Amino acid sequence: METTRRGFAQTAGMAAAFAAIPAARAAEDDGGRWADLAAQLFPGHTLLDGASVLSINAPYRAEDAAVVPVDLAILLPDGDARQVARLTLIIDINPAPMAATFTPGAGAGIDRISTRVRVNDYTNMHAVAEMTDGSFYSVARFVKAAGGCSAPALKQASDGITEGTIRFREFAVANEPDAAGRREAQVMIRHPNYSGMQMDQISHLYIAADFLQTMQVWQGDQLLLAIEAGISIAENPAFRFRFKPNNAAAFRVQGEASDGRHFSGLFPADHTAT
Repeated sequence: METTRRGFAQTAGMAAAFAAIPAARAAEDDGGRWADLAAQLFPGHTLLDGASVLSINAPYRAEDAAVVPVDLAILLPDGDARQVARLTLIIDINPAPMAATFTPGAGAGIDRISTRVRVNDYTNMHAVAEMTDGSFYSVARFVKAAGGCSAPALKQASDGITEGTIRFREFAVANEPDAAGRREAQVMIRHPNYSGMQMDQISHLYIAADFLQTMQVWQGDQLLLAIEAGISIAENPAFRFRFKPNNAAAFRVQGEASDGRHFSGLFPADHTAT
């Protein structure tokens, strides 16, 4: 399935309409919600059990529904010639369920991705991997959280960091037998990522949706990871991922918000980072 930015914008535009409608409490047996979503998001494709291909990890009971950590891991065994062409994170009950789609660059060796999301009510999360051979695999994780999509954003200028500021860090991967020479990178963008469901406490009007829509991370001239995101990504979007280093001198990050603003940054590689 080809995810488009237009699709994210359309679903985000509908979010405000859902703001006044309380979501029905989801159960781990969602009564067919996921079957309907899967048919809409991946039409014509059968989603196979992905337990041997990928995993999704999130807290069963979240401490803060507006900032729920989610970790995705690709588990393909050595010798499997297939690659993950696209990895999609879906929060079933959210007004815009498709939280993000991650497209690894060729040869980037991406095998783990972490981010933080908003959760509107008790729900299943799903991760769907589209493979290079055309097959699709899915896994699920149930999370107890509520109110994350309408939780007020923190004051963006409170610490003097300008909206759109990008921070990049590189890390070594230690004591992990499956690391295979990989390193980790973390990208954070200062942005409120308004969902369209938060209320201005002075005007009592809903704040228009305004969110990070796309981001690309490059290692020299090599694309590491392309991301298409929506309103379910938490305030100040942050993504951490594991990759194969290519000894490039610098990393480049580019992003675009839903209102058309562009963000970019160039960061020197730190091959000694721990």
